[in-house]
Amino acid sequence: MSVALLEQGLRVAHQAFTKQAFMLADAVSDAPCFSDYRQLDVLFPNAKFVYLDRPLDKWLPSMQMLLGRMLIHLDKDKGRFHPVMKRSFNHCFDIWQVDDVFDSAHLTACYQRHQQQVFSYFAGRDNFISIDISVDGSLATLLQFIDLPHLLDMPLQQPREECQSPSFGQLNCPQLSFPQLNFPQLNFPQLNMGRNVASWDEYKHPNKISANASGPDKRKFFDYRLD
Repeated sequence: MSVALLEQGLRVAHQAFTKQAFMLADAVSDAPCFSDYRQLDVLFPNAKFVYLDRPLDKWLPSMQMLLGRMLIHLDKDKGRFHPVMKRSFNHCFDIWQVDDVFDSAHLTACYQRHQQQVFSYFAGRDNFISIDISVDGSLATLLQFIDLPHLLDMPLQQPREECQSPSFGQLNCPQLSFPQLNFPQLNFPQLNMGRNVASWDEYKHPNKISANASGPDKRKFFDYRLD
């Protein structure tokens, strides 16, 4: 999602842990959006929200793998991740309240609860869309939703040099599915494959916004509280 929007000319923060990151970015695609959407909806009344749908049977093993790699860094007291990120994960997955955060029944309940809450909150709203990014044409659907349909007619170009970095692996670069990258369908790129969860860090682009961007309030976050 983040890389696709970068390639469409937007300024993107994959995560945003300061006020300034939100102010600089056109789009924020990860923490804390999945936990703080209600508060962000109030702060940014003209914002559009995208729910990334994924079948439970595919999401569950992926989330178990991700939490397995992240959990030590999400520790409430000793984890090295940003406090906003820790709080965001705890809000959705109760990582500080349960004995076994990897339990399939627990994560399934988290998945279903979050989905129900999101769909209930945005019911009847025209600033919300749910997409499965693995479906052909889903990028076109997203661009229409965020009012960037003119980009669908952009001329095809050759792949950018940084997209050809060996760090992406053989499968990911020439086949990156951006319209600019000479691919016939408007699909999302597949970057985080297997146990790789850090393709965003490896991807170089001038429109990337730091999650910890400093501004007039330095690195202060918003002062709202989660329910």
